[in-house]
Amino acid sequence: MTFLLAHLSDPHIGPLPVPRRRELLGKRLTGYLNWQRGRSTAHDMETLGRLVADLKSHHPDHIAVTGDILNLGLAAEFPLGRLWLESLGQPENVSFVPGNHDAYVRGALPDLARTFKPWTAGEHPLGESLPFGQSMATALYPYLRRRGPVALIGLASGVPMPPFIASGRLGRQQLAGAETLLKEAAAQNCIRVIMLHHPPWAEGKFGRGLVDARPFAEMIGRVGAELILHGHEHRPSVTYLTGPKGRRVPIVGVPSASLVRGSPYRYAAYHLFAIEGTGAEPRIKASAWGLLADGKTIGDRGAVPV
Repeated sequence: MTFLLAHLSDPHIGPLPVPRRRELLGKRLTGYLNWQRGRSTAHDMETLGRLVADLKSHHPDHIAVTGDILNLGLAAEFPLGRLWLESLGQPENVSFVPGNHDAYVRGALPDLARTFKPWTAGEHPLGESLPFGQSMATALYPYLRRRGPVALIGLASGVPMPPFIASGRLGRQQLAGAETLLKEAAAQNCIRVIMLHHPPWAEGKFGRGLVDARPFAEMIGRVGAELILHGHEHRPSVTYLTGPKGRRVPIVGVPSASLVRGSPYRYAAYHLFAIEGTGAEPRIKASAWGLLADGKTIGDRGAVPV
């Protein structure tokens, strides 16, 4: 039987609520100016709505959302983010991991934990002892959700960073927890899918990468995975890490789900993964769906090599 997994990321939902003056201190001020100068028109909510409708027409078994639902982590953004996630489906059918814009400043972390907890609820007691960050004790990472033949493992790479820095970090504790979950899922012959916001490879623009990409790669080298999904870069990408016995582990990045500016290959899109088999013998086919080159039509953008 085929398990259909949909992946979308970086919707950056708007319009942005009017910030209170005290909320525009520090990093939020530069982010707000950046939003005013261009991001507000680069991300189109009508396109996002049509994209989600197209995604739902495929009736996926599960939807993975890899962060950046929000823009500045304002208190007024969190109820809007929750409503948008609810529009995708019930929490048991939708999984979420945070991006850097969701965890924009430290003061946003309690709201982030409370708001999105139903979409991060795992099925493994490991989460009880591995809180991610002191201010996120109620949103626990890593988490594992078993759905059919698939074990979904959610990691939180979105952490508060200084102004002009959009890097991510997992941390030793979360990496250790992820390794344990990957081992146990492998013992159950699950097809293991890791979800995180930042691309887990060392290359990329300064200030945008995963700072602990190397220990992440070393972990994958020890225990493996069958698929790694991420967002953040607002463009499609496929790279690989090497797992045990030289087995290639595909890392697939998806464009923003609402972007309507720039090169057509970066236009709003989502990915569909048709997953069959077992952890020992996985069969995964992927396709991209989204805005076509005319910037208006939503359709099939072709196969994604995995």
